Amino acid sequence: MILHITSKRRWETALVSGTYTDTSFESESFIHCSTREQLLGSANDYFRGQPDLLLLCISSSEVEAPIVYEDCYEKGIAYPHIYGTLNVNAVMHVIDFLPNADGSFSLPSELSSSLNDC
Repeated sequence: MILHITSKRRWETALVSGTYTDTSFESESFIHCSTREQLLGSANDYFRGQPDLLLLCISSSEVEAPIVYEDCYEKGIAYPHIYGTLNVNAVMHVIDFLPNADGSFSLPSELSSSLNDC
């Protein structure tokens, strides 16, 4: 299971077309994703205070495009990147992902560490 943060608008567009792309795909040719352990770092670094977000829980085995784990920013952490568009049927769950009052994010209860998927 890998995770991706997106806007409700982008996800609604994807549901109509059957495939999802993000601005990162348009500029870098891949879609940035995270593991459960990486999620909060990415959310707080890049999405702090943004409302109207969703968390896509993606089944890696269902993604039709290649998934490559790589450390593009030399942080010593390899993040999953989807090199192509994301087929929406690979998204197993969609979770509202709202910031806390201070703008930071917390792990949604739906991502309890006892669960194998969302």
